[in-house]
Amino acid sequence: MHPWLKPEIVNLHAKLQNTNMSTIDVPPSESSGSWFDGFEKRQFNVNGVVVCSRLSANWLNQMDKPVLVLLHGFPQTHVMWHRVAQALKDDYRLVLPDLRGYGDSSHAPGLPDHSNYSKRAMAQDVVGLLDQLNVDSFFLCGHDRGGRVAHRLALDFPLRVLKLCVLDIAPTLDMYNRTDMDFARAYYHWFHLIQPSPLPEKMIAGNVLHYLHAKLGGWGSHGTSFIEPEAMAEYERSMNLQPDQPGDLMPAVHTACEDYRASAGVDLDHDKESRAKGDKIKCDSMVLWGDRGVVHKMFKPLELWQAQCAGLVSGHVVPSGHFIPEELPDLTAQSLRAFMV
Repeated sequence: MHPWLKPEIVNLHAKLQNTNMSTIDVPPSESSGSWFDGFEKRQFNVNGVVVCSRLSANWLNQMDKPVLVLLHGFPQTHVMWHRVAQALKDDYRLVLPDLRGYGDSSHAPGLPDHSNYSKRAMAQDVVGLLDQLNVDSFFLCGHDRGGRVAHRLALDFPLRVLKLCVLDIAPTLDMYNRTDMDFARAYYHWFHLIQPSPLPEKMIAGNVLHYLHAKLGGWGSHGTSFIEPEAMAEYERSMNLQPDQPGDLMPAVHTACEDYRASAGVDLDHDKESRAKGDKIKCDSMVLWGDRGVVHKMFKPLELWQAQCAGLVSGHVVPSGHFIPEELPDLTAQSLRAFMV
């Protein structure tokens, strides 16, 4: 056992790897059993990786509905989509995974080159999950880190994605290339979290919940009042996973750092290779971004995304900070419903 992996996580990995079943049931972790009404939470074994996902509970009775996959960002889990999912559950079969390294999905240690937390690896997790659900093509939306996974997925699996939506991001390579003092000050976490382990992990572990709340209330969001209490409790539980031995690295903090380390290394390599080959997102895409956020102040999202897309890119700024699906759930659901057809 790795010294900072919790025994229950290791046992779950072992159970999945030693069974022919692709999924096992997991008990709900939220305080209210009816909070995510109409959905079920399941663990999948995707090529030996534990992937947790919330699914439409009446999946088999909705086979005439298209599939919409919603990917969360940092420092959150799939529950950020709760209000959006409730609004869309009659229109789509919904798939809400926890990305690798977040929530109840795998928290395996990062490799030396961080490639197991690359957006390519995360995208493969999502596609592997959908393969087990016998889903060939699907609509895809990602916020924050989930948007970066969605970007890579649309490039690597162009025939699978019907339409793409990304929320409050510009392409990773363009954002790093734009780096100056203003960007570094606004997105300091991009440069803090990529420092060699264990420095950022141990710094954050000094007061992990304070750090979590500071991130959730930042980037133009003006506090955390927009977050549902059940969602906040889930973010706190997930980020605060404790190591097996006192003093060892906190698993979810380490894997979040690995996500960012990958973005500053192997992900940039993948993006440069894709651009050198002329690879572009083939489907039509929609971009929404908040008028109080960093992306609006420092980038031109429509221009940057159109440069990376062969399909048509549409979208607009919305009255919010960074966390659009939680700050503006009705607008988010309405925009997705209108576009994902």
